[in-house]
Amino acid sequence: MEHTDSYHYQVIRRALDHIDAADAPLPLEDLATQMGMSSAHFQRVFSAWVGVSPKRYQQYLRLGHAKTLLAENFTTLATADAVGLSGSGRLHDMFLKWEAMSPGDFARSGEGLTIHWGQFPSPFGPVIAMGTDRGICGMAFTAEMGADHAYADLANRWPNATFLENPDAIRPWVDAALHQNGETRLHMIGAPFQLKVWEALLAVPSGHVTTYSEIAQAIGSPKAVRAVGTAVGRNPISWLIPCHRALRKSGALGGYHWGLPVKRALLAWESAREDSAGAPLG
Repeated sequence: MEHTDSYHYQVIRRALDHIDAADAPLPLEDLATQMGMSSAHFQRVFSAWVGVSPKRYQQYLRLGHAKTLLAENFTTLATADAVGLSGSGRLHDMFLKWEAMSPGDFARSGEGLTIHWGQFPSPFGPVIAMGTDRGICGMAFTAEMGADHAYADLANRWPNATFLENPDAIRPWVDAALHQNGETRLHMIGAPFQLKVWEALLAVPSGHVTTYSEIAQAIGSPKAVRAVGTAVGRNPISWLIPCHRALRKSGALGGYHWGLPVKRALLAWESAREDSAGAPLG
């Protein structure tokens, strides 16, 4: 993605506060003025970033959008074939290959692993990405929590690993992921229960959502809703393992480890892309 994508997210992030404070959708001119931009520039930023106009995008950003998604774009996971560590998933029109670390390796907290890391621009602000020689093992949005906190959050999960700042070592995978073009690889490092939850998330299509209780049913642990919520929150690979698509049954957003404004923007971006594929801009 171009560096302008990160700038576009910052515009979106500022717009969230204005949209939420308004009693009704804001006219293009009013929202552009609050952003300190001309109407034409603001329109171009929005349309280039998500493929729909600011008027339509506001509908996706408003707080009630999660309930609409749950009512109209709910995904049933009970019959999905994804659960069971099959080793592959389909996401964002790219083929995503992944493998899980063995339980023994997980128990050693990354001992013997070399993890390369770097900072990259993304459509939702800067990200810190980490990867082993087998694939991406961590990706954190930093716009809300800050780069230092995000790095520590990821690195502390594997305290015995060796970390090297070497973005070029993982750049091909990260570029494929952020461009949503080509093949990327994931090296998923987690406890067995977490891996099942994360794989279930991979079965939720872009533009759709599921619930924590639905995930619990799908992995064969229907009473473990709270544990599922914890595992969703511990997902170290933002966006690619789409924990932002997990909502509460009530339609509330629930939590999001990398910041609720990012979660809302992710859901709005995916919904707009899904809808704009078969509809004119407007």
